[in-house]
Amino acid sequence: MLVEVFSDTVCPWCYVGKHRFEQALGQRADLAVEVRWLPFELNPDMPVEGADRAQYLAAKFGSSDRFADAQRSLRELGPGLGIDFHFERITRMPNTRRSHALIAWAGGASPAAQADAQERVLAAYFSEGRDIGSPEVLVAIAGEAGLDAAAARTAIDDPLLHQQIATLEAQAHTWGIHGVPAFVFARRYLVSGAQEPEAFLQVIDRVVAEGATGT
Repeated sequence: MLVEVFSDTVCPWCYVGKHRFEQALGQRADLAVEVRWLPFELNPDMPVEGADRAQYLAAKFGSSDRFADAQRSLRELGPGLGIDFHFERITRMPNTRRSHALIAWAGGASPAAQADAQERVLAAYFSEGRDIGSPEVLVAIAGEAGLDAAAARTAIDDPLLHQQIATLEAQAHTWGIHGVPAFVFARRYLVSGAQEPEAFLQVIDRVVAEGATGT
């Protein structure tokens, strides 16, 4: 079964959705599932160097504390999912294009390598407060994942990968996806948002019953 997941690396609900989806997959461990982690930039016009996070939030939303209640809820939710949110450590609002390029490049090695890269980038941002728009940080993450750091440095600025990202994001919009996380099962069913595992299981079982796998 093919599952294509559109998400952004600065979206905390994408992190939650990833872990809930993986919990669902754990309950169908005998099922062959190919997961592709695909890009969806929530701030595509962010300068490549990123911005000071507090200043960015204040300019866009009127206050850097606007999401305090949501962040508190996410911190409470995190431990049950194996996520350690530390929003207080985040000082930069990054441009996420390079992080998506790293994840796409890792996918060329294997689906497992891509999933690992996705997880490490999310943890670097939300748990460690690292600037995932920084080439140095992304190359370090690649090395921590056991990937070729020199090749990763080239990949994150590869024009072909950047064009691929733009193409995939355009595809998401043509599929009616305007927010993330978004999980597309076998090119038939869309699950939007960080749903509970049971919601994913219902769709997985429906696809299996229909004999659909995707392309």
